[in-house]
Amino acid sequence: MDNSDLANIGSDLDNENMTINNDNGHNDAALSRPVIQLEHLFKEYKLGKQRISVIDDVNLNILEGEFVAIVGASGSGKSTLLHLLGGLDKPSQGRVIIDGQDINKLSDSRLSKFRNQAIGFIFQSFYLQPFLTLRQNIEVASMPARINKKERRQKIDDLAKQVDLYDRLKHRPRELSGGQIQRAAIIRALLNNPKIILADEPTGNLDSKNSQDVISLFKDICSQYKTTVIIATHDQEIASQADHIITIKDGKIS
Repeated sequence: MDNSDLANIGSDLDNENMTINNDNGHNDAALSRPVIQLEHLFKEYKLGKQRISVIDDVNLNILEGEFVAIVGASGSGKSTLLHLLGGLDKPSQGRVIIDGQDINKLSDSRLSKFRNQAIGFIFQSFYLQPFLTLRQNIEVASMPARINKKERRQKIDDLAKQVDLYDRLKHRPRELSGGQIQRAAIIRALLNNPKIILADEPTGNLDSKNSQDVISLFKDICSQYKTTVIIATHDQEIASQADHIITIKDGKIS
């Protein structure tokens, strides 16, 4: 990795008083309202004449501003649960309520608009286009929201400075390190001011130092913006730093 990493992000944010605590010294997510409610959630897939249960009667509340880790082995159902939370897949039964809205009752067009406004996605593969600059890759996320060009550029500049990527905005993905690409994906997810960020194995392709820096950044995002951040991970060490750990096995949570 080169020198433009996240080493100083946590201390910089702390110096700007971006961490919010209650009188007892705990993150005030504990005092927040539920932003996500899952009620008797099931997901089954049909394989020939068989029905394969992937999510099995999940009931769950997730709070505003909470940092949540969904933990499980490969095939446990954690990625499927993340997709259901984001409206990328529909349950076989049950309800996914986000900010008071039952998203399964929305038409495809309304669901797409809701996702763009309320949810930021960070995928393990990043999905950055190799022929676009970093700025252009980030700008793509704001196109459906029709943010005017001046406002869009200013917000990208501000976020890029915050995570030490401003001097990389004219570079293409092949000229960036893994940690820089991950930070770009985080900026892209934040661009439309989402209530929720969903990240699937966000540290899976990073070394331990960059992994820790990304987790520190997620925690600061929760404190600064009151954004709920939910990651799916198999890494127990990463998960242990979350406010709330959801362990999933064979589609059931504990």
